[in-house]
Amino acid sequence: MPSEPEQLPPPLPATFLEQLRSTLGSSDALLTHPADIWGYGYDNSRRQVPPAAVVLPSTHCEVAAIVQLCNRFSIPLTPRGRATGTPGGAVPLHHGVVLSTERMNRILKYAPKDRYLVVEPGVINATVQKHVAKEGFFWPPDPTSAAFSTIGGNLAYNSAGPRAVKYGTPRENTLGLRAVTGGGKEIRVGVRTSKGVVGYDLTRLLIGSEGTLAIITEATLRLTPLPETKRTLRIVYRDIHSAAAAVSRIMAQPVIPSTLEFIDAKAIEMIRNYSKAAIPLDAGALLMVEVDGIETAINDATALLIEAAKGTGLLTVETAHTREEIDALWAMRKALSPALRKVAPKKINEDVVVPVSRMAEFIDRLDRLGRQHQITIINFGHAGNGNIHVNLLIDPEDKAQLVRAEHCLEGLFTLVLELDGTISGEHGIGIEKTPYITKEIGSTELELMRQLKRQFDPNGILNPGKLFPGSQSG
Repeated sequence: MPSEPEQLPPPLPATFLEQLRSTLGSSDALLTHPADIWGYGYDNSRRQVPPAAVVLPSTHCEVAAIVQLCNRFSIPLTPRGRATGTPGGAVPLHHGVVLSTERMNRILKYAPKDRYLVVEPGVINATVQKHVAKEGFFWPPDPTSAAFSTIGGNLAYNSAGPRAVKYGTPRENTLGLRAVTGGGKEIRVGVRTSKGVVGYDLTRLLIGSEGTLAIITEATLRLTPLPETKRTLRIVYRDIHSAAAAVSRIMAQPVIPSTLEFIDAKAIEMIRNYSKAAIPLDAGALLMVEVDGIETAINDATALLIEAAKGTGLLTVETAHTREEIDALWAMRKALSPALRKVAPKKINEDVVVPVSRMAEFIDRLDRLGRQHQITIINFGHAGNGNIHVNLLIDPEDKAQLVRAEHCLEGLFTLVLELDGTISGEHGIGIEKTPYITKEIGSTELELMRQLKRQFDPNGILNPGKLFPGSQSG
């Protein structure tokens, strides 16, 4: 959780730097001055380890040459997008070289008739959405960081967002990849068609691998037609049990919502204290629901969702039609993040997933866990697939509180697995969760993953210290 102690990186061999410089097409594509490289040593995890050098390749061929050179000199290589991830996946634990994809930001091919787009990894998610919307399409993954995060980063973590409940994650919305393995081999995986089952599915393997197997240099994204219209609902319940039961009913009927978010009672209380949002005084949980589709069917679809939402503990249902009404309903949810930043700017933010039917039990037991360790916990997230963002409000400068938070985290992950869940839904493992991965993955499965790592990255240069327990020190 705390930042790594500041360390000076060991110097890189002069011959290596000379050859590295010659592989790059631009004179300013290699950074070695401490003032230039320091900002590439951290991500959104609050950890920081300075690299010895940063490379800014512009092409697939340059990436391949860099990886091959790092292999020859046994130099650790850490891929990096815009570093919006929270588990420390972009932190260069072993110093070495950081490879930033920020200059690989071209849209290479747009094929609307075949519903795909080919992009380089440094293209921003929001740029993709704007580009394809002109022809009436969108790319479904929409993480909170979409305005800043890159496609390469979204793929590395399989980052999804609220729309995943209906449209799936990057794994379901990516047709193929071009990449360079940790061993320096150039590969193309996947297809450019809607179907294809030739060989192993290496596309889905690379997505979510956090840059430990290969560096993605091109991605073929599966596009989805934009819906004609949508409706937004804000539904308030007396308690989390009523809300969780409603989520199960909503997800069991034929109309799949395009967004199904929730916030718990403590989050509602915080919003009430830090915004002017109108919330019933006895509100114990809140759902934000969106349904999209064709204009002629949207009213019937909305009616079905409202019917499923009815039940014990329901307090209010509000429906928005216009942009102004939609913004008004979402204002309450959008007030949560600023409120959390004001109360605990250095909070711990974990993302876990439990079965929808066990959400209420999870929140109840998590509340007891917080009281046990004297840690305030605020929960919100993607209710439709049980993906809960658990926020531990702490002050990292308070050493005693930090120790209690670590014990609370241990209890959190144990609880998640007891309820048949998983310790990460979309944030990944990175550094932060490596101590806990053996709670979920058995020794046989973990060894198979290590073998895959060795096949892709035989010299272990690519993003070392990530994913595997006990690997952070070497």
